[in-house]
Amino acid sequence: MAIQPSLITRDMDKIAGPTGNLYESVVVISKRARQIAVNLKEELNNKLAEFATTVDNLEEVFENREQIEISRYYERMPKPTTTATEEFLEGKLTYRLRSAIDAEAKAKE
Repeated sequence: MAIQPSLITRDMDKIAGPTGNLYESVVVISKRARQIAVNLKEELNNKLAEFATTVDNLEEVFENREQIEISRYYERMPKPTTTATEEFLEGKLTYRLRSAIDAEAKAKE
């Protein structure tokens, strides 16, 4: 059984290429990863909310197979940082520097 490694060696030049600066690229990737993580968490919480019980008695709490399968599915998904890095390297992300946004706003005034 082949397991995809969770750590992949990345070429720093490819990451730095689109922005011209490695640190700017990392910021773009991290912000996108945060967006993905928030969306996945909301999606998972909405699916698990269907199984929520208001009973506090431990004897009445039981394991729901569907709930376990949903949790396992989300655990097997690629990490948000991996997804964001792939999107960045494939050119699927659009981004603007804050200084560029400020310059545009000043030009409109």
